[in-house]
Amino acid sequence: MKKMLAAVFEGEGKLALKEIPVPEIKTEDEVLLEVEAAGICGTDVHILEVPPGHPATPGTILSHEYVGRVLDVGKGVTRFKAGDRVVVDPNLKCGGCSYCKMGMPNMCENMTTLGIFIDGGFARYNAAPAKALHPISSELPSELAVFAEPLSCVVNATQKLRLHPGKSVVVLGAGPIGLLFTQMFKASGAGKILVSEISEYRARFAQESGATRVINPLKEDLEGVVKDETPLGADVVVDAVGVLFKVAMGIVRRGGQILLFGQNYQVTTEIAQNDITRNELVIRGSFIAKFTFPPTIKIIESRVLNLEKLITHRLSLSEIHRGIEAMRNQKAIKVVITP
Repeated sequence: MKKMLAAVFEGEGKLALKEIPVPEIKTEDEVLLEVEAAGICGTDVHILEVPPGHPATPGTILSHEYVGRVLDVGKGVTRFKAGDRVVVDPNLKCGGCSYCKMGMPNMCENMTTLGIFIDGGFARYNAAPAKALHPISSELPSELAVFAEPLSCVVNATQKLRLHPGKSVVVLGAGPIGLLFTQMFKASGAGKILVSEISEYRARFAQESGATRVINPLKEDLEGVVKDETPLGADVVVDAVGVLFKVAMGIVRRGGQILLFGQNYQVTTEIAQNDITRNELVIRGSFIAKFTFPPTIKIIESRVLNLEKLITHRLSLSEIHRGIEAMRNQKAIKVVITP
């Protein structure tokens, strides 16, 4: 039996590198992939916290951000053939629940996820359902294709905002997601892009991603700076962290939009509801991708974003713990793993 090296989640705080059998196609709709590259996501880091900051199934190979080449297909697969290159939408929807039928598959009542609850991309080979795969150009570098999953979530969010050129934006948090928002807003023609970030390391990437000003809220008065730069307040504020709703309320203009993207299951925030009513604020939540993989792939292939700037580590699978530690200590932006 052929074996492969894989990074397996084994319970609280435990990620083990171990030799396991190469997966086989078990159903008609499955595809066997040779993984070219996989990204470490903040979610992977949260899974490995003690106690865990995100649920996952013990015994699962992690990584939901990966790109691969088709090796073989099940009898029922007609869209893909050996040699095709694909990126993976890891969130598997049932297609039959009330939300799927309402055109809201990201709210699927029966959703499960590759790389979290089912084996993902931190291995040489992976078996995935054909419905999760999207074709990519044979010329697109693997390390750029890895951005398809996180960027598809950001694209879903930015589509809700309908940002026009010249608008002012504040992005709260310059982690990998905040930086993708920054680059998307820059490409969309935002007039001023202010980024709030306490890490000097991440602040540099925010500037290189198109921020017109980076503010350290521990050293500067964030609300004062925003009001100085945008006298009425920002047209749009994005909380890419998941704990800063109250901060966003203080810097958005009347009639402006607040986008809540980052997630933290432990945080509750007291909000003066009348401020939303009196100021006619638009509050939007955005969760994962929703029909946004195809446009995201076009964005990546067009090279309109400077995604290379966000890759800080290129590591082999055997070095994955080094990458996890760099992410945990906020000394990395995007870590790309080659199995």
